[in-house]
Amino acid sequence: MKTKFEPTKIFIVEDDPMYQRMVKYIMELNPDHEVHIFATGGECIENLHLNPSIVSLDYTLPDMTGTDVLKKIKAYSKNISVVILSSQQDVTTAVKLLKEGAYDYITKDNETKEKLLNTLAHIKNHDNLQEEVESLKEELQTNYSLDKSIIGDSPAMQTVYALSTKAVKTNITVSITGETGTGKEVIAKSIHYNSNRKKGRFVAVNMSAIPSELLESELFGHEKGAFTGANTRKKGLFEMANEGTLFLDEIGEMDINLQAKVLRAIQEREILRVGAEKPIPFDARIIVATHRNLLDEVTEGRFREDLYYRLLGLPIHLPPLRERDKDIILLANFFLNSFAKKNKLNKINFSTEAKTKMLGYDFPGNVRELKAVVELAAVLTNSDTINVEDIRFSSPRKSNSFLSDEMTFEEYKRSIVNHFLQKYNEDIDLVAEKLDIGKSTIYRMLKNQKDVVTTDN
Repeated sequence: MKTKFEPTKIFIVEDDPMYQRMVKYIMELNPDHEVHIFATGGECIENLHLNPSIVSLDYTLPDMTGTDVLKKIKAYSKNISVVILSSQQDVTTAVKLLKEGAYDYITKDNETKEKLLNTLAHIKNHDNLQEEVESLKEELQTNYSLDKSIIGDSPAMQTVYALSTKAVKTNITVSITGETGTGKEVIAKSIHYNSNRKKGRFVAVNMSAIPSELLESELFGHEKGAFTGANTRKKGLFEMANEGTLFLDEIGEMDINLQAKVLRAIQEREILRVGAEKPIPFDARIIVATHRNLLDEVTEGRFREDLYYRLLGLPIHLPPLRERDKDIILLANFFLNSFAKKNKLNKINFSTEAKTKMLGYDFPGNVRELKAVVELAAVLTNSDTINVEDIRFSSPRKSNSFLSDEMTFEEYKRSIVNHFLQKYNEDIDLVAEKLDIGKSTIYRMLKNQKDVVTTDN
């Protein structure tokens, strides 16, 4: 790929001095072009190490045919755009050369200059689009590198990291579980963009977002006329994900009647479009995610047992944020720095009180909610420090999840104290009175929390 300020290198392979001068003149109309002239095919091939972007190639050369030179250029690099210039207006030859990889075939006549300029413009546009695509791919791979997307020092997240690292080394099916907002799609993308399928597409579908009567067509595609409104043939998501990854989010919401067809597709590695008779093979990695307990769904008869075991593969469970105390500040800092960078803000920090407030909240919306809270705080603050009043929670605390969280006794005590501190605006005297405990107990607990905050800075 060219760097931003690197000139476009062009080879002109032409033995006719008059055409050499004419093509050179056309190419150098753009001052960003660096032009090299060769009179034979052999000279061109010997200098391919200079890595031209475009080659203007005369079809009739004294030492080699244009076809032979084209083949050698394409063998060296498929990314070099080769434009054939020929005095012959032979359609058969032109078609043959285009099949061999030539970008265009231009006859030498009075319109050569205009045709060549148009072709150059098309090549430049195509190259620019390719560079944008490659740049986006590199950005995605950077953003979804495992160490950047899996943030957390808690034991549960270290397990997630270890399992994800194993997942990228093979094409095993991966099943990701966890509450809504824990980052299941982020993990799926991280696995894809770090695997050997990263050059293929990552195709995601939320099974709960598409009406059941339309889902089969979305997944498998349909033929023209397969049903009312099917005016054209349509590829399904399985086909679109070929050589890449298909991410089936909220797989537990899929209608039981469609599950048999999905099972067959995954087992046979082929799909049948709606209205078609001939199956189509596909090669896509399958990653699924759900917030439900699929074994419970199997027991209740809402999910096929054979499909469950087919999809289980490598299971990865994402813990809720309330079980990741030490990770809350780590994630908050990450989201804050990312938001400031994207919006060109000066560096912003959290006050100790703001961190304590976040640590005392159970985040029912998980990581997604934490990100929203942090970004809102960054907008609300009037300085380079986010204070306690800038931290605003829109979700009510979960009252029915307290005992089901299975925390340690110390964690339960800390959660209770933090709840009452938040309720009574950090009034330690009042909280001590309400809970009938000594103020020293509260101060000691706050000091331990502060130690966690300081460690995570």
